[in-house]
Amino acid sequence: MRSLNFVVGTGRCGSTALSRVLRRHPEVLSVNELLSSVAPAALPPGTLTGAGFWRLLAEPNPFFDAMVRYGTRVPEFLYPRSPGRFSPDSGVPAVAMMVLPHLTDDPDGLFDQLAGEVPGWPERPVEDHYTALFRWLCERFGRTVAVERSGFSLQWTDALARRFPSARLVHMYRDGPDCALSMSRHPGFRLVVLENRIKALTGAAAIPELAPDDVAALPPELAAVLPDRFDPAALEQPLPLEEFADLWSRQIADAAARLSAVPAPRRYALGYEDLLADPYAELSRLAAYLDLEPDPDWLAAARELLDPARAGAARALPADRFALLREWCAPGLRALEALAGTAPATAEEEAWT
Repeated sequence: MRSLNFVVGTGRCGSTALSRVLRRHPEVLSVNELLSSVAPAALPPGTLTGAGFWRLLAEPNPFFDAMVRYGTRVPEFLYPRSPGRFSPDSGVPAVAMMVLPHLTDDPDGLFDQLAGEVPGWPERPVEDHYTALFRWLCERFGRTVAVERSGFSLQWTDALARRFPSARLVHMYRDGPDCALSMSRHPGFRLVVLENRIKALTGAAAIPELAPDDVAALPPELAAVLPDRFDPAALEQPLPLEEFADLWSRQIADAAARLSAVPAPRRYALGYEDLLADPYAELSRLAAYLDLEPDPDWLAAARELLDPARAGAARALPADRFALLREWCAPGLRALEALAGTAPATAEEEAWT
């Protein structure tokens, strides 16, 4: 493995499309949603044995299983429902739901190969396990550059920069109103907003930490999103667009200082709108940053995967609603503008300085 890279973003920022594009490059191992698959315990402190790391990867995510079991459509859930060895009733291993099907048409077979390999690894920090996993997968698929991409991953900026000191971060961002509107239409982010309401109401840092008394006191519309009593109708309840704008703004504002503190050679900013407007130029620059050749066949295939019509979706809202949405997103927009002012120069810009 020549290099390790992480794409970080708010979610609904275009990074899923980027994963699909990178997957087509002949040198890239595109690892899709690994960290988010095992969240919130993605980066535990201390050390883990190989068996402990495998449990982190293989234990089912109860929220994911509940959503699939009750028919909630989440496009990122790629594991085949029929046929498939695992089911949401018995539990789909976390790594199998989104990660393995992005890499191969035989996720069960790859799961078995990993199950025979990872538990025997020595005890070490979890970041060393992840690095070993990326290296093993690169060798397995004949790739040289690993790029992990998870939605809602800005929260790990500090940990990724600190615990993977040789890795580089690609910050992918999208215009706030478009991103907030997309979040409001996605079941995963509707769940996040409802979970945030539960945390605010109970003071719990995470849903698994809820005390029984807190659970009993939850209003029905919030209790219905807990894994053991999940009701997909709960995700259909009216949720103000303002909450999604606030979610986007908080992520951007919280991450801006952390990203600006990452040394310039280790970070790269990529705007979704820029990628859609000129995929050839943007992907060529990104390839240079990742030490990849801008393969012409790859660039041609990438254009077919990117839809320019996805830019500016929020402008279709009534003018007064769009104006309000921009106002709600204003703190994040200001933070994003300030962060853009600290972005590293591109290779072309550096050539002129």
